[in-house]
Amino acid sequence: MASDECDSKNVEASAKSSVPARRGYRIPKRYFMVLGMFLLAVLLYVDRACISSSKASIVAELGLTDKQMGWIFSIFALSYALFQLPTGILSDRFGPRLILSGVVTFWSIFTALTGLARGFISMLAYRFLFGAGEAGAYPGCARAVYSWIPMSERGAVQGVTFSGGRFGLAFALPVVAWMVSRFGWRTCFLVLGLIGIAWAVFWYFWFRNTPETHPRISAAEKDHICRTRQEASATASDEPRLTAGRLFGSGTVWLLMWQYFCCNFTFFFCLSWLFPYFQSRFKLEMAQTGFYVMLPPLAGAFGNWAAGGLIDWIYRRGRWNLSRQAPAIAGLALSAGGLIASVFMTTPLASIAFLSIAIFGADMTLAPSWTVCIDIGRRNSGTVSSTMNMAGNFGSFVTSLAFPYLLAWTGTNNTFFIVGAVLNVTAIAAWLFTRSDRHLGE
Repeated sequence: MASDECDSKNVEASAKSSVPARRGYRIPKRYFMVLGMFLLAVLLYVDRACISSSKASIVAELGLTDKQMGWIFSIFALSYALFQLPTGILSDRFGPRLILSGVVTFWSIFTALTGLARGFISMLAYRFLFGAGEAGAYPGCARAVYSWIPMSERGAVQGVTFSGGRFGLAFALPVVAWMVSRFGWRTCFLVLGLIGIAWAVFWYFWFRNTPETHPRISAAEKDHICRTRQEASATASDEPRLTAGRLFGSGTVWLLMWQYFCCNFTFFFCLSWLFPYFQSRFKLEMAQTGFYVMLPPLAGAFGNWAAGGLIDWIYRRGRWNLSRQAPAIAGLALSAGGLIASVFMTTPLASIAFLSIAIFGADMTLAPSWTVCIDIGRRNSGTVSSTMNMAGNFGSFVTSLAFPYLLAWTGTNNTFFIVGAVLNVTAIAAWLFTRSDRHLGE
C-alpha cells in the first residue's frame, strides 16, 4: 500500500486554523469519496432494514415465531460484532479500497441468498454471514477518513456518512414494505444484492487508499489534504505498533465501547422491532406503519448532521475534547427523555414524535464516537473504531432479544424503553471522562 506520509507541519496543534480557500479545482475529489461512503451507508441500512419490513411475509411463508425472528434479527448483530475487529485490522493493513470492495461484494451475495431461504436454519445462516460482511463497512470508512479528510472537516464528514444509513433506513421501511406487497420479499433481497455488487465495482475502480496515489486529484487539493490531516508529520517509525495491550489498556477505548453499547441499544430498535411494535400497538395497516416508522431514522439523519456541524464548530474554536463530548452528551440526554416520553403517548403521531427525538439524540453520538476513534487511533483507526463498533453491536444483539423477552417477563413493552433510557444516562457519565486529544498509550 502506498505511503500515507506528507512532509508538512503537524496539524494537531492547529485546531483554530481555518480551511484555506480552495483554488485550482471545482469539486474536491474527497467530496466524491464522501458521497461514495454516504451511498454505502444508505445501502448498508436498506439491506439491514429489508428484513424488518418483510417480517410479516417471512413469518407467514416460513412459519416462524416471534422468538425465532428475534434470533434472526440478533444473529446479524452478533456476527456484525464478532467480525468488527478482524475487518478493522484488515482495513488498516490492506487499505479501504480492497477491503470495502470485498466486504460489500461478500454481504451482497448473502443479501441475495436471504431471498432463497427455506426455513429458520437457512435464514439464520444467511443473516449471520450477511452480518460478517457488513462488519467491515464503517471501519473501512474510518480508515479512509483518516487519510483523506482534514481535521477541521472530520466531524461534518462523519455526520454526512452516518446520515446515509438513516436515510437508507427511512427509505427502506415504507418502500420495501410496498415492494414486498407488490413483488414479494424474496425478489427484494435479490435486487438489493445486485445493487451492492454494483457499488463494490465502482469503489474499486474509482477510489485509492491515499490522495497521493489518486490519478485524478488536483495538486492543490492534494497539498491541502497533506497539510491539514492529522497524520501530517507522523512517520511509521514515530507511531508504536498497536498491540492488544495498548488497545485494551486504554481507558478511552473502554469508555467508547460502553457508551456505544448504550446508544446502539436504542437505535437498533429501529432496525428490528420498531415496525412490528408500532403496527401492533396502534393496529395500523402495513403501508401506514411504514410511513410512521420512517420518521425516527429521518430524525437520526438530521441528528448526525447537527452533531457533525457542532463538532467542527467547537473544534475550530480550539476546544478539541469538548467538540467531541458536548454533542454526544446532549444527544444522550435527548435520547433518554424521548424514550421515556414515548411510552406515555396514546396516539401514533405523538408516540412516533418522541421516538424520533430519541433517535435524533442517539444518532448525535455517532459522529463524535467515530471521530474520537480516528483521533486516538490514527493509522490504526480501522482497528480502534471496529473495537468500539464491536461492543456497540453486542448492544444491538441484546436489543433484538431484550424486546421480546422483556415483554414476556414483565408483560409490558414499557420495560424495554425504561432500560434504554437508563443505559443512555450511564453513557453520559462515560463521555465525561473520554479524552480525544490523547493518542493510544499516552
